[in-house]
Amino acid sequence: MKISHLDQLENQAVSHNPAIAKKVMLACGDIAPITQFAQATFPPGSKAPAHAHNDMVEVFLIEQGSGRIIVEGTIHAVSAGSSIAIEPGESHELENTGKDNLVVSYFSIRT
Repeated sequence: MKISHLDQLENQAVSHNPAIAKKVMLACGDIAPITQFAQATFPPGSKAPAHAHNDMVEVFLIEQGSGRIIVEGTIHAVSAGSSIAIEPGESHELENTGKDNLVVSYFSIRT
């Protein structure tokens, strides 16, 4: 069993953009096959640039704010309540296009 609370977790930089802070609730090895369960805060105008993971599925839940996700070149508007599942190999980029923080909870599963 592992219990965590967001208020007690330290901020870490997102590897795709260190200006985006995340709090990791589950890390690789905590529960197989989950590689990470985290909440990231994107300041206005920030983005995680286009990238793909060939060996994992990622699932995002927009908790607060608005922005866009570009998946395989197609732009999709996202806002609080949006859920997005990214398949292995799909290129994706997430950007805060709003005036407030974009808060995203996400997890990834190794395939």
